[in-house]
Amino acid sequence: MLELIILIVAFVLFILVIVWLPVLRQSQKVGLVDNSQRDDTNIRLYHEHKQEIEKDFSQGTIDDENYQYLLSELDKSLIQDIEVNKIASAKEQIVDKPISMLWPATLSLFIIIFSFMLYSKNGAYQQLSKPIPTAQAPVNSQQKAQQQALQQVKSLLTLTAQEPENSDAWYSLGQSYIGMGEYQQALNAYDQVIRIEGETADLLGAKAQANYYKNDQKIDEVVQSLIDKALTMDPADPSTNILIGMHSFIAGDYAKAIKHWQLVVDSDRSNVNSPALIEAIEEAKQRQSGVANTPSSNVDESQGPQLKITVKLSDALQAKLEQGEDKVVFIYAIPADSSKGRMPVAAIKMNISDLPTTIILNDSRAMTPQAKLSDVERVHVYAIVSASGGAGIKPGDYKAEMLGVDVKSAEPLSLLINDIVQ
Repeated sequence: MLELIILIVAFVLFILVIVWLPVLRQSQKVGLVDNSQRDDTNIRLYHEHKQEIEKDFSQGTIDDENYQYLLSELDKSLIQDIEVNKIASAKEQIVDKPISMLWPATLSLFIIIFSFMLYSKNGAYQQLSKPIPTAQAPVNSQQKAQQQALQQVKSLLTLTAQEPENSDAWYSLGQSYIGMGEYQQALNAYDQVIRIEGETADLLGAKAQANYYKNDQKIDEVVQSLIDKALTMDPADPSTNILIGMHSFIAGDYAKAIKHWQLVVDSDRSNVNSPALIEAIEEAKQRQSGVANTPSSNVDESQGPQLKITVKLSDALQAKLEQGEDKVVFIYAIPADSSKGRMPVAAIKMNISDLPTTIILNDSRAMTPQAKLSDVERVHVYAIVSASGGAGIKPGDYKAEMLGVDVKSAEPLSLLINDIVQ
């Protein structure tokens, strides 16, 4: 910015020098044509003629009268020549008049004012008074939240380094990593808590959740073993039962979801958000009763963001799948920001026989009240034909995806299911 201003000032000064240079170099030159030689020549000729006249007079060639007359005419002639030469000298005088100071001064003033006004309108001088933004300065609320989470992690890392046996600090660190989507680091933190306190149902449930998200919301052997071990120790463990309920809800097994969520509500644990679970149970009951593909009666479709999505199979896949039994299709959206977790903020389950179709994802399709479409700015949208009938993306499934979708966009989306998951 400073270099630009220096360049502009230098250019204006250069223009001013060009304007003022003729004035600075001028001098009042008065050159008079030197006519002294002409006068000398006339005088010299005068004397030569006079000598010839006097010579003629002395030799008697002319009389006295003519002599006086010729001298008189010679004098007149000399006087006339001198006068004529004087007038000619005045006419031939060359005078270089000085350039007026008015026009360069006026032009200079115009250049300065015009340059300032032009730069004021189109330049960026206002930015000179502003601090240069740094990488630490948040530009929006999402970055601010991420920086706060990162700062919390740094503080917890410092605390665990100073107090390596502080299990509460290790557990909080694991929870912070979960919020940031750093699931492996979360697992490492939970392992430190287990090292200090030993295995408990809630810690195993927390590890099961971290592994579940790390594994793209799939319950594999590792996740299942953690779930089984946790439920053996505490059948009503909130973390484990909430995980099973969420996975069942995504898969469309609403009865199983209701069972596990209700178990947590009935346990009346102090660290459980019971009202939110009760709302999730009611939503599962509504879908179980046959309104799974229609908006919930207590949600206004006109309120909040909604994504209109057309889903269909490619011709080749349509012909291939028509030969077998009807398969399950999951259409859902997850937060694009991994710090928001990977739990779907809206989801619908249907069959291949329902395709092609156009559906709407909005807050009525939320899996839980804590994770809704209106809570995020951008989402990844997936349409999955499940080979096994279970939720998640697994090898052998067919999928279509659209990443980084603005939830406030009114543009209809189109998903063509064609790619096989390797």
